Amino acid sequence: MTFASKTKVPAEQTKTEIERTLKRYGAARFAYFTEPDRAIIVFEAHERRLRFDLPLPAGETDREMQVVRAKWRALLLCIKAKLEAVESKIETFEEAFLAHVVMPDGRTVAEHAQPRIASAYESGEVQALLPPPKGKS
Repeated sequence: MTFASKTKVPAEQTKTEIERTLKRYGAARFAYFTEPDRAIIVFEAHERRLRFDLPLPAGETDREMQVVRAKWRALLLCIKAKLEAVESKIETFEEAFLAHVVMPDGRTVAEHAQPRIASAYESGEVQALLPPPKGKS
């Protein structure tokens, strides 16, 4: 990992910055949970509940704490980029955050779709990248 690999910004400060950024772009609710090997960020915006799972190293060595700080900074960058893409009308909110939308069963769209996507590629049932030239099938 190279992005923010030398950051000195504490993870707590980045969490606050993520929350502030989400609120600025219209998120109504925000929460995060931590476990020894991951953090989970949940927020509601545009009438959707979204979840990001952030894998983290479980230890507390200096190196592991540096990785934690860097991963939080990378998550902030990811969220800001998605929100800016929406704001700039490059994509819709749904397009930018679709994988992270939480479905009624508590799983994300990505968790629902990943096995189906993998199966389609394994079976060869994937459409060609480009359609055939006109007049040819």
